[in-house]
Amino acid sequence: MCELFVARADEPFRIDELWPFTERLEHYGIAGFGWGAAWATGDAAAPFGIHRETVGFREDGAGRATVGAVETTSLLLHLRRPSRFTTLGLADTQPFVDPVARFAFGHNGELIAWRAWRRRFRAQGRIHGRADSEVGARWLEDAWRAEAPPERVLVELHEALGGPANLAVLTPDGTPCVYAGNDENPVFSFRLGRIRIVSTGIYSLDRSLFRLTAPGATERALVRRGTALSL
Repeated sequence: MCELFVARADEPFRIDELWPFTERLEHYGIAGFGWGAAWATGDAAAPFGIHRETVGFREDGAGRATVGAVETTSLLLHLRRPSRFTTLGLADTQPFVDPVARFAFGHNGELIAWRAWRRRFRAQGRIHGRADSEVGARWLEDAWRAEAPPERVLVELHEALGGPANLAVLTPDGTPCVYAGNDENPVFSFRLGRIRIVSTGIYSLDRSLFRLTAPGATERALVRRGTALSL
């Protein structure tokens, strides 16, 4: 099982301001099998920056340094702990970015009704890895529509594929959205200084996320299961 979070601030921040939190989230979340980040660039022609690596966050010194020096107002970050080790590889490393840059997508947990969809997308030549998360990304590509809020589409994705799953997207205008649908890994919203964050909770049903990974957090709240929250 993975961990993920989204972050947003009114003014640009260096991404490495969040590295102490990210390192603790990987450690206590028992991740470390790859990581990735997508961030808003403010460039309409190329709205997302992206970094994906098959080694853990703490092992990827060069990647941390490069991504950390970037300034942005919005970020989606994913830390891998796959349910199936046969999915280790770049093709299954998140976040996934929509081919026409409408969103970046991350997933934590397990989607249960993915096999039939995978066969369909594979027949279309759109599957490159082995994980259920990629199937969720392909489903989202087909369901995404400009008139629907991201919150609505994430709810629809969970209704279609089911399972204990937390879902997150980042849109080109810098709006991050998280859907909470995994009872085993609750989702929390909080603030670290000027940066607002929504994060999974290190598979701890209490509030150890704050004690162990974000002790300075303010405005702490649980995101109720079955709801989506945008920043």
